Amino acid sequence: MDLRWVLMFLLCATGAQAELNSLFTQGRAEAQVARAPASLFSGTQAGMFAPLPERVTLAAARPSIVGTGTTPVDQLLSLIARAEAGSAGYDAVQYGARVKPPRRPTEMTLGEIYQWIDATPGQPHAIGRYQFIPDTLRRVARVRGFGPEVLFSAGVQDVLALVLLEDAGLEAFQDGELERRAFMRNLAQIWAGLPLPNGRSYYHGYAGNAATMTWAAFDGGMAEIWGS
Repeated sequence: MDLRWVLMFLLCATGAQAELNSLFTQGRAEAQVARAPASLFSGTQAGMFAPLPERVTLAAARPSIVGTGTTPVDQLLSLIARAEAGSAGYDAVQYGARVKPPRRPTEMTLGEIYQWIDATPGQPHAIGRYQFIPDTLRRVARVRGFGPEVLFSAGVQDVLALVLLEDAGLEAFQDGELERRAFMRNLAQIWAGLPLPNGRSYYHGYAGNAATMTWAAFDGGMAEIWGS
């Protein structure tokens, strides 16, 4: 075999492994666009499809271990997961779903999850550690460039949830441009299990939604993570 082809094959294989082990970096060439804030709530012009800045992403890690670290973003994801998924974690399925997925969510591809959603209309379909609803799941997967063949693994779920954190204004919050309580309200507008200061979900009573965490727990958890 021509030596040049051997070298090209090795370089491609190395690059593929690096991509797998660095889901949270800005290494993907197609994702490189002008850096800008990405918040649905802060009134920026960039909108929800701006790239995720490297400063706020989780540390590069294997997909099987992300979401369990000690960085502030890791801890925030864990706090949200307490309200949304409980002990089921990455394999959580909304309790109201009468017809469950054929396998554990982490063993399914995104395409298989979409098929389950389409085949079981008229029931809740929130799924995974962050209880993605169908429209949101499809949107954040599109933002991250994940096709139907991508496994809905723990690492992929964390990457998708990071899009929602940016929607809520994570970068502006970390830059001191968004006050913590305002950031918390934005988070509560995304995740129904999180409470507002009155202790109720932003979606209280809508489709059976209710806060699953007290305001004291939410506020205290945020203060512990961010040191204020």
